Amino acid sequence: MTKVSEQEKDFHPNDFDRSDFDRSTLTEYIQNHYQTDPEYPWASYPKHAVFRHASNQKWFAVLMDIAKSKLDLHSDTIVTVLNTKLPPDFIGSARQNAGIYPAYHMNKEHWVSIVLSEATAQIVLDCLHESYLCTE
Repeated sequence: MTKVSEQEKDFHPNDFDRSDFDRSTLTEYIQNHYQTDPEYPWASYPKHAVFRHASNQKWFAVLMDIAKSKLDLHSDTIVTVLNTKLPPDFIGSARQNAGIYPAYHMNKEHWVSIVLSEATAQIVLDCLHESYLCTE
């Protein structure tokens, strides 16, 4: 997986603990780094945000709050997840990291769901960066 270099990010992932790296921090990072604003396409899910490339309108990230049970975990606790696209040969190794699961509501061969409260900031940023590249 491609790592986000120091020059490419506006902050160092170690500056954030898991409780700090939340929906608003991630949204701000995406807006600043990828120059795209979130879209909220589903009236029945007003907090589900989609981030697209300006050039081709392809999604590279989906940010949403879902029950852990949607990830085949035995809990109805609501968590914030980020869906990102990865090359198929990266999916298996990516899922070995804490907080990365088969994607909710997306093609599981190409997408993963990352629980923000479980994954490290570096993993989140690396997956986001890879997704951006995969969807260009």
